[in-house]
Amino acid sequence: MEPTTIGLIMIVAGVVMLIAEASAPGFFIAIPATVILVLGIFGLIAPEEMFFSWVSPFLAVVVAIPMTVVSIYLYQKLAPPETPTTTVGTSLIGRHGLVIKELNPNDISGKVKIETQEWSATARTVIPVGNEVIVVKSKGVHITVEEIKERRHT
Repeated sequence: MEPTTIGLIMIVAGVVMLIAEASAPGFFIAIPATVILVLGIFGLIAPEEMFFSWVSPFLAVVVAIPMTVVSIYLYQKLAPPETPTTTVGTSLIGRHGLVIKELNPNDISGKVKIETQEWSATARTVIPVGNEVIVVKSKGVHITVEEIKERRHT
């Protein structure tokens, strides 16, 4: 196969990969696509020196390293990490909630509403619906609560 044909194939492959990356970002296809594209362009300019010497691997590394850094930077700017949308039970310890289904000892069928989420809950004592509670322990998605006794104002 002619070196110029190899160069053209690499350019086409690089462009196709960049289009694929643009249509479905996040797969880091842009890095190898850019390397292949640059190697293909240099292969058309100087085919003999490019594909049959040490220049090709050297140029691939010289292009790949900055492209990797730039790609990571751009991905971080375009899609910054988001805070998780789910709440884990351990993050609820110390928070207040409202009993929406009676709580009984050693029974996780009770329900507590904390902000907008409902949690399976248990308590050491029976706590009726409507009482305010505080989360004292968590295991998986089940919480253990204690009733908040009314504070007396003196």
